[in-house]
Amino acid sequence: MIQLTRRTLLGASLAVPSLAPSLAQGRFPDKPLRVFVPWTPGGATDIQMRTVCDIASRHLGQPIVVENKPGASGTLGPQAMRDSRPDGYTLSQMPLGTFRMPALMRASGMTPTYDPLTDFTWIIRLVGYMGGVVVRPDAPWRTMQELIDHTRANPGRVFFGTPGANTTDIVPRRVARQAGLDWTPVAFRGAAPNLQALLGRQIDFSAETSAWSDMALEGRVRPLAVWTSARAARFPDVPTFREIGYDYTAESSYGIAAPRGTPTEIVLAIHDAFKLAVNDPQHLAVLARFDMPVRYLDPEGYADDSRLMNEQEIETVRELGLRLGG
Repeated sequence: MIQLTRRTLLGASLAVPSLAPSLAQGRFPDKPLRVFVPWTPGGATDIQMRTVCDIASRHLGQPIVVENKPGASGTLGPQAMRDSRPDGYTLSQMPLGTFRMPALMRASGMTPTYDPLTDFTWIIRLVGYMGGVVVRPDAPWRTMQELIDHTRANPGRVFFGTPGANTTDIVPRRVARQAGLDWTPVAFRGAAPNLQALLGRQIDFSAETSAWSDMALEGRVRPLAVWTSARAARFPDVPTFREIGYDYTAESSYGIAAPRGTPTEIVLAIHDAFKLAVNDPQHLAVLARFDMPVRYLDPEGYADDSRLMNEQEIETVRELGLRLGG
């Protein structure tokens, strides 16, 4: 993993907002970049990543092609990127599952296929999620407590959707353990099919990131609780899990990484372009649409954060007894 000092990063930041001198000298990039988004099209992550990549491409002077690679709890993108050349032209969005999957594999008696601490070069952390539990507008439960009471009275008969196995089911699993509930997660391959299953009455509720925000404003779903530390700005009447007695939050901040061994000057060029993009008004408007907070970290800070996230996910898997297929 590349180690970047804060002095180096400060020097790089002085070159922002113009990357033109590097481009004029024929250096990186001289062709389009590719960014893997390991989720289906149409979800909050997909829309946010397409927006930030489009803006960053203007600063880099080359197109950035977004390629969806859903499946395996959001780890197909990082794994495909890991096997690419470390030249900065292949990147990936890095969901929390990047850390959780190796811990799950070890807990399931399997050998992890990658190491999140040594196989990637961390470039920039971008944003976090707002998410929570939503039901259909005709559902009988008006509050999260009513849904909890119903589940307690009907053990094993309540099913909820997630955008992937061992993703947004973590907070409901913790609530179930605390409240003595038996509800069952159903994993889909992204936010869009999860929410479609809810509307199609295949599941009772969705535990999902803020891909449901517009649907809630349109009255197509009803949020019962969010797992952020404070209420969402556009949903001031929806309580947090903490407020209703379940002290769990899950912002699941994410960013962009490259393969191990990517040169420092390339890392900084990509970082500078995406740092401009993440604070661009066009991108901030998309974040407001999904109530997603900016969670920027530079390469050094993101590398430090990756070590912390890895430790936390190992503990989460141990605490909840998670297993692949379980």
